[in-house]
Amino acid sequence: MPKSAKSFFTKDQQEDILQAILNAELDTSGEIRVHIESQCKGDVLERAAYIFKKLEMDRTKLRNGVLFYLATQNRSFAILGDSGIDAVVPDDFWESTKVLMINHFREDHFAEGLIAGIQQAGLQLKKHFPYSSDDVNELKNEISFGDN
Repeated sequence: MPKSAKSFFTKDQQEDILQAILNAELDTSGEIRVHIESQCKGDVLERAAYIFKKLEMDRTKLRNGVLFYLATQNRSFAILGDSGIDAVVPDDFWESTKVLMINHFREDHFAEGLIAGIQQAGLQLKKHFPYSSDDVNELKNEISFGDN
């Protein structure tokens, strides 16, 4: 039987992913979330957009949220950046980040691939949305799961 979304990553891997999010959000007002589901029925980008909205990532003050969405059984994923971050990253940024992640995924190094993508997003967030003294953490720093 395939693993559920919650058990796809070990406890240690989940902690490493959370630490990568914390590190990536250091010195930036940007927000990063990871959502993992077992299956994606339909288009992965449409599902990621739905989750983006459901997690209220479209409500950050500077519109600088980034979602990493994984559907483990489908072996599909998407990276979605809100309009603020989308407007300032290079045109090929999301695609090049996906390629970086895929190179890890092909070797069955899913946690490492996700962490590499998070690190890339964090660098862009720090560059374009530096931390200021009035910044607040607008979104939870946790991995969300869904088994639909």
